Amino acid sequence: MEELKRLEKSQSVVSAITSHGLLSSSSSSSDSASSSRFLSNLVLFLVQPCDDLDIDSKLALVSEFLPKISGPFLEEISKSLELDDEAEPVKTSSESQKSNVKRSVMDNVHPCTSEKHQDVVAMVGLDAMKRANSTLEDFSRSYFMFHRLDINEPQSIFRYLPVLSFTESYIYQIDALNEKIVSESASIDGWNAESRVLFEADPLKPLEDVLEREGLLTQRIQQEFKLGEEYWGLERKLCHALSNKDKICLEDVMRAIHLKSFDYRVLNLLLYKLRGEELNELHMDFLSISEFLVEVADDLFDYEDDVLENNFNVLRMFVGMFGSSNAPTELAKRISEAEEKYEEIMKSLDPHLSSKYQRRCEEATKEGGKTSGHSLGTWNIPAVISDEEAYRAAAQR
Repeated sequence: MEELKRLEKSQSVVSAITSHGLLSSSSSSSDSASSSRFLSNLVLFLVQPCDDLDIDSKLALVSEFLPKISGPFLEEISKSLELDDEAEPVKTSSESQKSNVKRSVMDNVHPCTSEKHQDVVAMVGLDAMKRANSTLEDFSRSYFMFHRLDINEPQSIFRYLPVLSFTESYIYQIDALNEKIVSESASIDGWNAESRVLFEADPLKPLEDVLEREGLLTQRIQQEFKLGEEYWGLERKLCHALSNKDKICLEDVMRAIHLKSFDYRVLNLLLYKLRGEELNELHMDFLSISEFLVEVADDLFDYEDDVLENNFNVLRMFVGMFGSSNAPTELAKRISEAEEKYEEIMKSLDPHLSSKYQRRCEEATKEGGKTSGHSLGTWNIPAVISDEEAYRAAAQR
């Protein structure tokens, strides 16, 4: 959580630097991102309290000192710090404290990447845990049956809950940051610069490190993490394009809706690893198609809210691509194709498992109060919103 707060501060500072024209826009994209990160760290350092020095005193000291600093001098300091790290004797408590401070400053340059800082970075907040709770409940009730686990037996849940809860909560934290970037994006240049500052440092790497230390990280899980980052990138790209009435690619939209449930697949893969069992690829394929249909059903149910909040929503994207009159028909085609695959693979499942899963889908649909769901074979596509800006303006009155 501490690391996420630091990233949010960096985003705020970069926004201020950009809005005040303190960073040249003529440099390349990679240079701009590096410059933004460096300047944000410098500004954050300058505003930190330091005894009785005020801002003007700090600026006066910096103005006097900077002209005296040379490249060779900094290289000498850098090499001496490296030597100190290599020849590290047993430290007293005060020396250890100073060393921790130095590492904290160095780690701040590349957040989320330092192995020394993993125990601090890989943390989750209470809000993320609350948001993740409904997903964990649904996962337990919908996926445990594929592992021959009884949801009514507490030991089946609590045995695996710590790892599953930590993982889902961490993903929710990063997802919340991504949504914040989407909602606050104003211009394509500023949006790209700020999103790079927050996400270029491999946001799921701290979670990977934790799972690796626990002996739970697999190549499939790493792959799903990459797909999750791809989804967040597509979410930013597509929502920005829709807001600016730019062209939207159907391939990107379908890719995004398929990737959206990557967290469920991560949890499922973790459960296989925790139980020491081989993956059942048939089950994985079946659940993948089911996840797609569930995501579409959720998007239809949340359509109006997603328009207001500028969230990724498959119906929103189809309206942007095909227009308000053709969007429902085009989306219905994709739903029908997925349902055919769903029914085909279901025939290969164990009949008892198939029946049990169908009952669970029906329960979930009724509990959510949704009028559309693949489990019941009925779909209700809401009336599309052709003018989203007017809809938002009306909602704010």
